[in-house]
Formats: sequence, C-alpha cells, structure tokens
Amino acid sequence: MKITLFSTLGFERAAFEAVNRELGHEIHYCVERFGADTVALANDSDGVCVSVNDAVDAAAISALKKNGCGIIVTRSIGFNQIDLEAADKAGIPVARVPHYSPHSVSEFTVGLILSLTRKIHRAFLRSREFNFSIDGLTGTQLSDKTVGVLGAGQIGGLVLRALSGFGCRLMYHDLHRHSELDDIATHCDVPELTRESDILVLNLPLTPETRHTLNPTTVQQLKRGALIINTGRGGLIDTRALVEGLKSGQIGGAAIDVYEDEAGLFHTDRSTDVLQDDTFCRLLTFPNVIVTSHMAFLTDHALADIATTTLQAFTDFEQGEPLATRIDPSP
Repeated sequence: MKITLFSTLGFERAAFEAVNRELGHEIHYCVERFGADTVALANDSDGVCVSVNDAVDAAAISALKKNGCGIIVTRSIGFNQIDLEAADKAGIPVARVPHYSPHSVSEFTVGLILSLTRKIHRAFLRSREFNFSIDGLTGTQLSDKTVGVLGAGQIGGLVLRALSGFGCRLMYHDLHRHSELDDIATHCDVPELTRESDILVLNLPLTPETRHTLNPTTVQQLKRGALIINTGRGGLIDTRALVEGLKSGQIGGAAIDVYEDEAGLFHTDRSTDVLQDDTFCRLLTFPNVIVTSHMAFLTDHALADIATTTLQAFTDFEQGEPLATRIDPSP
C-alpha cells in the first residue's frame, strides 16, 4: 500500500527501508511534520505514519478522510498528539508501537544519572578546551543515594534493575505494586517518593493527569537539592517551575531528554538561529543541567523494532487482519 511517512529523519529511513524489503510497501518519505497545513502531502496515500511531535488534530484527520486515507500509525509509544475521538468518528483506525527496546531508554536514563552525579558532561567540555583541571568536578556516589522512580512500567522497572547493582536505596511509585521488584525496591506513595528521593526519575506516560507532575507545588515538596531525570515525556515537567527550582537550589540539577515545547526544536539543527523560547534558553545556562534532544530510544535495536511494528500494522490493515497494536479510542 501507499504510505506517507512524516517527520522523517535520515537514520529512520534506512531502518524502514531494510524492513520494507520483505513487505513491499510504497513509502513516500517527508521531512515535514504532519499537520493540517501539510496533510496534502499524503493526498494519494492509503495510510500515513506520524511521529511524536506531529499534530494529528481534528482538522488534519478530516482532510485525511476526504483524501481516502484509511489508517494512521504513530511510530511512538505515546499518542497524545492524536485526536483519537476525531479519528474514531472518521472511521480511521489508529495504531502505535506499544514498546520498542525498553533497554535502550533505561540504559540511557542510567547514563544521564551517572553523567549528572559525576559531572561527566562538564569534564568533557573542559577537556575539549585542553583544560584538565578537576577543581569543581567533585561528584557524588550513587551507593549513598535514594533513587525514586515515578512510573515502574517496562522502562522504569529496568531502570530499577540496573540501579540495584550500584547499591543505592530504591523506591518507586506506580498504580500497582510490582511483586517482581520486591527484592530490590520499595513501593510507596508519591508524597513519600518526592520527600525521600535524592534522585527522582520520571518514566510516566503523558496524560491529562500526569501533565506537569513536576510543578511549583511539587518542586517545594522535593528533598532539597534533589536531581530530576526525565526520559519520559516533556509535558511531565513544568519547565518554568524547573527553572525556578534550579535558581533557588531546591533542585540540585536536572538531566532531560524531552521538553514540553520540543516540537520544531528537537531533531533539527538550530545552531545558527536565535531561539525565541526564553525558558528553554535559560535552562541551557545552568551548569548542573544536561539536555539531550529526545534520543534515549536511539539505538539500532530500537529502530529495527519501530520499523518492524509500524510496517506490520500497515500490512495487517492492507490484508484485512486485526490490528494488534490498534489504540482503543474509548476513554
């Protein structure tokens, strides 16, 4: 079938081409983000593939319906960028990639923790300028810390497993207690987690309930000097509250791979631009902040998983088979 793949990055195309050799779809790759103003690029397509920062709203879905598009597949775990109600009314099924190499994200998360606690990012920048002084680079030892993980699904559980080898005290909050984690971590409520954690790791999905989990109120409930790690979704953090917490010292540092206003920013080269996002620019000025551009997933293993699951959904749709990865449109 004819597929238009929006927001295409170079490394993604290679992965999709490798998988598609056996499936034989006709794929049109677009670097443009999907939205009401770019939907015409998919006028002759039977289905579209979107990404996490695309805008799949009611207007865009209506245009897809008029153009005969039969299916939307997002090559992401999250799907808050899609108006599921509008898609359901239009009769267009929506599928996703429910999981892809959770080890990739969990390993990256641990890497951010180590970089922040041992100031590896600052040491690297010094060495690039032939400054080999280690003054000011005193770090902290993980075995002395309490690490709290908010969201202990596949990724959060693996983060806890990895950190257990460092000897730190581990706590987590999830909707349900996971008995398989009893040997390494303690299940607790959110107030206890925020109060006790020296390092707070966010691994939640983004929903209306979890949006701005870190906000002015919760920042004040943190253990003073706590470190914040976010490889979940950008909207979990109110960035202005994060900046204020860093300025006051209530937050001792942060490492984020996602940002609430990352659309049109991350995965692009803006090195010659004057950025207009004052809050984001202020965040980048802190020496105790690490920002990476939504790349925790980026391994060869994960890319192969994403391409395989995404294209299989199109194949199943084309052949009239049930969509194993279809998103339930009901609330």
